[in-house]
This record gives sequence, structure tokens and C-alpha cells, in this order.
Amino acid sequence: MACDISNQSPLHRKKRYIVLAIITIFSLVLPFIREDGNHLFLLNFDHKQLNLLFVSFDMQELYLMPFILILLFLGVFFMTTLGGRVWCGWACPQTIFRTIYRDLLQTKLFGLRRNINNKQAKTKKGMYFQKITAILMWSILAFIVASDTMWYFVPPEDYIKYLLDPTNHIVFLGFLGGITLFLIYDVIMLKENFCVYICPYARVQSVMFDDDTIQPIYSEQRGGKIYDEHGTKLWSKPPGENDDCTGCESCVRVCPTHIDIRKGMQLECINCLECADACVPVMGKLGKEPLIKWTSANAEEHGKKTQYVRFRTVAYGIALTLAFIGLMWMGSTKEKMLLNINRTSQLYEIRDEGKSVENAYIFLFHNTDSKDHKYYFEINNKDIQVIRPSKPFMLKARKEIKKVVILKTTKTLIDTNREDTPIPIVVKAYAVDDKDDIVVLRKTIFFYPRESILKKYK
Repeated sequence: MACDISNQSPLHRKKRYIVLAIITIFSLVLPFIREDGNHLFLLNFDHKQLNLLFVSFDMQELYLMPFILILLFLGVFFMTTLGGRVWCGWACPQTIFRTIYRDLLQTKLFGLRRNINNKQAKTKKGMYFQKITAILMWSILAFIVASDTMWYFVPPEDYIKYLLDPTNHIVFLGFLGGITLFLIYDVIMLKENFCVYICPYARVQSVMFDDDTIQPIYSEQRGGKIYDEHGTKLWSKPPGENDDCTGCESCVRVCPTHIDIRKGMQLECINCLECADACVPVMGKLGKEPLIKWTSANAEEHGKKTQYVRFRTVAYGIALTLAFIGLMWMGSTKEKMLLNINRTSQLYEIRDEGKSVENAYIFLFHNTDSKDHKYYFEINNKDIQVIRPSKPFMLKARKEIKKVVILKTTKTLIDTNREDTPIPIVVKAYAVDDKDDIVVLRKTIFFYPRESILKKYK
């Protein structure tokens, strides 16, 4: 006698909802996580700063961004090699948005869909009030999502200020409105067509698959053959006596991307495992295991153990580790002070009847620390003096200032009559109140005139 084993396999849908909820909450909260005025992550275009792990980096220190992008891409590649398009079904914002709108608003809240087990059917006819209300509610949520997106590029604490001052923040409002409108169109009109036709990841993923990649697989050996090698459907229910597939097509109706998993691995599959869940109660009533499982081709077709540790996963793992080490190492070398040196258009100026030579520069000091500091600098050449500025100056935290710098020499640095001579020098800039920890060395040039030029002033 057959026993009901429909509850022996946990529903992936519930687990997926939990994961999607955690990701949603984390994404909303992350922009607000701060310590000592620095965010956990913020790419601040307005202030030209990157906040990473509560450390503020100037735009000149954006050498960290390539490491962050490499980590993101390698992480998705590593995830795909192990679990197929698990990112799409369990973490992608598009999936989160469609789940909220289709499963929560349309189905659970307003009853526009009969149940979440049939995603192929259109919404019920009529019920215009409920449909309009669902659209309005998603529009509000889309604005919140767009705002949350902007909080990764504009500090949340400045968000309200920008909204209340639209004339000076047109670009900000343009992005905010554009993202909101796109999300409304995407979730309500475009739907899963975004995953099928627009998202490039579906095309890229196929080159990362191998026989040990975990993915939803229909057991053709147990269930029976539904499609031939050319992808042509032979029948809904296999005719063999030992074929377990009942032809109920519950796995087809529940698929959000409108595919038939019994056809084999397809680019449109997002690994949501809705089909596997749909097969559980049907096979459970027959006292059998579900025909669709999240497994690998080697495990299903050849009975081999899935090899999680293999060349691809090891290679991606090593690359991820190196990128992470690089990010941590580069982040640890952050300078608390930045200095850019630019020369003026005039090479030099001769004074005191040829007895002194001056060079003019523009120094840009940037205090990247969270504290105010008093700065000054010195030259490694004892024959060259600092004339201007004559004393240290104060610079507030995360502020920058330009200083006109005049260097002077009364010594004969070069005795030649052929050409003006560039003399390499090193500028040592430092915080007077923390000279041991905050110090920067920069190379530049002091131009000294040829002897024939000096004689004209004598």
C-alpha cells in the first residue's frame, strides 16, 4: 500500500522566501549602518568618496573599486559553477520584486490569481479596483526601492535635503524618477521576460556549467521521456508502464519563466525550484520520491557522487581569495592625507639682482582623516627654503585646500650655461600634531636657470 511521503521533502519555496526576505531587509538597512560618520558601504558621487568597511576613501583612492567588482563577478561565477542560476532564483532583485508583486500583492493580498501554484494563468477578469490598488502599492514600493538604490550613491542623511532642494539636484531626481518608472514597467509589464530575453547572465551561465553543477533535473529514467533529442514534445504523459510521470504538468504551470523542466536544462531556468516543490505532493500520493530534484547530471544520470571540489571551483575559490586579500591589503594602506603638486606656468622667477631663484607651485592638501589636523611640509634639499606658506595651517576633517607654495634658493645649485636645469626634490608633508603617523612624500622638480640668464640680473 502506498504511503504519503509528500511531507518528507521540505518546500524550497519557504526557504527561498526566507532568503529573499533576509536579502531585502539587509539591502534596506545596509546604507544606514555607520560608524564614526563612515558607512559600511557608500559610493558617494556627490562628495567624491568611497566608504568601505567604515573607512572613507577619496576618489584618488578608487583603486579599490576594481577589487570590489572582481569579488562580485567572481562570487557570482563561483556560485553558478556550484549551483547553476541559483543567484537568479534566490537572490536577484528582479526575482524579489516579482515575488512581492505576483505572490504577495496579486495572489495573497488581492486574490487576482487563484493560487501561487499556477503562474501561467493570467489574472482574473474584472476586479479593476484590486488591480489598480496593486499597481499603486507596487509604485510606492518601487519608489522605496529606487530610493534605497540611490542611498548607495547618496548618503541617506542627505536624501531629504536633496528632495527638498530639487533645483540644485536635478540629476539626482532624474535618476530617482527613472529608476522608479523602470521598476514599475519592469515588474508589471516586462515580468520574467527580463530574465529570458534581456538579462545577459542567462547566456553567460551556460559556459560555466559542467556535469557536477547543481540544478533542477527531471529524472527521465524514472519519469519517462517527454521530449525527443530535438526538443519536440512527444506527449504529456509517457506511455510506458514503468514511467512514473503522471502528466499532471504541475511543474509546468508553476514555472515563473514558462518552461517545461522535463525538456532538460534551459537558459530560462532560474533555479527557483518551484517545479521540484510542485512534484513533491503528486509523487508523495503515490508513495514515491519526486521526479525533479536539485542535483547534478553526474548524480542523476550516472549515479556518481557530485564533485564539489573540482578544477573550476578551486580556480574560482583561489581567485576570490586573492581578490579579497588584495582588497584588504590595499584598504589597509589608506593614507590619512593626500597631496597633489602642480607647477605654475612660469618655470622660475629671479629676484635680488640674480641672487635668489624662486619656483611657484600649487599644492592641494586633502585631509582624509576623521579628525582636524594642522599641516606643514619641508624639502629634502637644505639649499631650498620654503617661503610661502610661512607657517602650519589647519585643515578640517575630510576637507581639502589649495595652497600657493613658493620655494626659494640663494645658493648656486647648478653652474652651467647650456640650459635651465630641473633639480629633483622630495616634498615631505605631514600633520604637525601627528608627524609620525600622518606623513606623505611627493616628488617634484625645482627649476634652476642657466648662468647666462642669471648674469642679466646682476
